[in-house]
Amino acid sequence: MLTHFADLMAQNNPGSVWTYNNNPQKSGWNTGKLKNLKQFIIDSTQVTGLMVIHNGQVVFEYGDVQENSYIASCRKSILAMLYGKPVLKGQINLNSTLRSLNIDDLGGLLDIEKQATVRDVLSARSGVFHKASNPGDYLEFAPKRGSVKPGDFWLYSNWDFNVAGTIFEKQTGRSIYESLDQELAIPLKMQDWKKEIQRKYGDSTSSIHPAYHMWFSTRDMARLGLLMLNKGKWDDKYIIDSNWVNEMVKPRTQFTEVNEHIPAYKGSDYYFGYGYYWWLWQNVTDKRFEGGYSALGAIGQTISVFPKTKTVVVYKTKDTYDRETPYAARYRLIRLAVQCLDTD
Repeated sequence: MLTHFADLMAQNNPGSVWTYNNNPQKSGWNTGKLKNLKQFIIDSTQVTGLMVIHNGQVVFEYGDVQENSYIASCRKSILAMLYGKPVLKGQINLNSTLRSLNIDDLGGLLDIEKQATVRDVLSARSGVFHKASNPGDYLEFAPKRGSVKPGDFWLYSNWDFNVAGTIFEKQTGRSIYESLDQELAIPLKMQDWKKEIQRKYGDSTSSIHPAYHMWFSTRDMARLGLLMLNKGKWDDKYIIDSNWVNEMVKPRTQFTEVNEHIPAYKGSDYYFGYGYYWWLWQNVTDKRFEGGYSALGAIGQTISVFPKTKTVVVYKTKDTYDRETPYAARYRLIRLAVQCLDTD
């Protein structure tokens, strides 16, 4: 059993600035392990900014947490957060099909592909194996187009992720970046957010659906993680409906299928299931990780949330430095950070 569960404690939220726990030992944090964590970051990673949040306060910080930089595929998890309000308002129906929404692409989608629902797209189970406008997925391991029914096959495909952005903007009549600004950045009092630096990218000769890239600071990403930990509540207001938070982190795909369809995970100890664009920690033996979930991005980015211990771990590896934190180090770093909170 964990000795430092904070379930009965009031959850703190930062105001205009973060507050720091200057004596984390009293909250169960092992200062010796925190020193080892810092050394691991220096020796084994290229991380440029990291924060560990516990009960809404900073217990550990490393690097530059203020600079905005590219967050890679963490964008997908953030888009899933934005989906909550239009789904609740009825602007987006998760059971709508691509056909009913007039979603198509270069060369045309197959009839069977047009049967995919918004729910399938948000689960990365659309069964549409069309090339995306940006690289960085596992399309090369997809079955033949038209060979599987929507919902039957999980694939980490940027086509699904990008089309989710198209659907969001089409159904809400609002850009992703405007929604980010008004529905997350402003209510959460983000310190470094800049709407003007956000931009889309895409090779329009491959797909008409661009990628909605995002730039955040580490400390602003931490606010998003804390919002998720709080089930969408910030102070006395629900920024995201709590039921939607639960839906996002409900398993849609088990880790066994994920590992089968991502060659890099085969034979590894990465046990991630998948929800609505959030990676779910599964097959864990350490209770501190039970119910945990992460936004994960290339090069080395994460927003990781662990409800059992009221802990959020956020880090970034700034891409413009031509740095990359190795795969194994990315996941080990998250584990080490959470394990700095001692148990009986």
